[in-house]
Amino acid sequence: MSSVKEDKKWNMKLLKQNIKVLVILCLGFIYNGYAQIASAEKDVLLDLYNELEGNNWNQKWNIQEPVANWHGVEISGTHVVGLDLFRNNLKGQLPESINKLNKLRYLNLAFNGLEGELPSTITDLSHLIVLKLEMNKLDGTLPTEIGKLRNLKEFTIFNNFISGTIPESLGKIKNLKILNLSSNKFEGAIPGSLGNLTKLESLGLFENGLKGAIPSQIGNLTKLKELVLANNEFNGEIPMEVGQLASLEIFQIQNNKFDSFKSLEQFSSRELLVFDYDKEEEDKIDFKETNFNKSRMADTKFEDDDNE
Repeated sequence: MSSVKEDKKWNMKLLKQNIKVLVILCLGFIYNGYAQIASAEKDVLLDLYNELEGNNWNQKWNIQEPVANWHGVEISGTHVVGLDLFRNNLKGQLPESINKLNKLRYLNLAFNGLEGELPSTITDLSHLIVLKLEMNKLDGTLPTEIGKLRNLKEFTIFNNFISGTIPESLGKIKNLKILNLSSNKFEGAIPGSLGNLTKLESLGLFENGLKGAIPSQIGNLTKLKELVLANNEFNGEIPMEVGQLASLEIFQIQNNKFDSFKSLEQFSSRELLVFDYDKEEEDKIDFKETNFNKSRMADTKFEDDDNE
């Protein structure tokens, strides 16, 4: 009888030891997996820190601490999903390795001193929902494949030195609600593909070198509340479809070379909160019953509302 009890005790002891070993092995596997993932993404963050003069940042990173403690870094599970370094004295060029933060959903590098051309690898960040790069010193052209960022809802890059034409591929970002390319050096025409952005609520193209006629496809943007086209070289007639944008609240077209404002007569019977146009053109427009609260560039989008 005692032999049976001893066997049971031995079996229980052996079982406990096996469970302990199994738990240790599992924890080791999880830790190694985490370390491997974290190490790959940590290397990218270190690239950013070194390339963008991290020692001079307003809020520096203590790279001896866990990544989760670094200013502006948001972690979910084993990935970096958010990076908010707004107004943090970043200077230099974004490294191409940025694409290795491949689970990133939020990237705010606005109001800094970023320079040079955006790396084409930024278009690999397919999970991005918000991309804010305004008020920097970026130049060159936008990557032609910017449309690969299919999940973007907000893209703001105003007040930089971006040149070239507006990429056609922007029209593939069907979830986009805010697009602000104002105060850059864009040239050429507005691509008709922007008419595919049927969820767009705000389109800012103020102060560029854009030319040609406004494409009629803009009339597809039925949710558009804000359309800012001022300070460009647009010409021709304003298409009738613009006058049919029922949700429009802010419309700014001053300092252009339009030939006709006939379509704007459709704005009668409703109220725009802001309508800016060249005063000398007033006698060419029969506004009928329209109630306009005229102001000059009342909202130029030079502030970051999320961070004030």
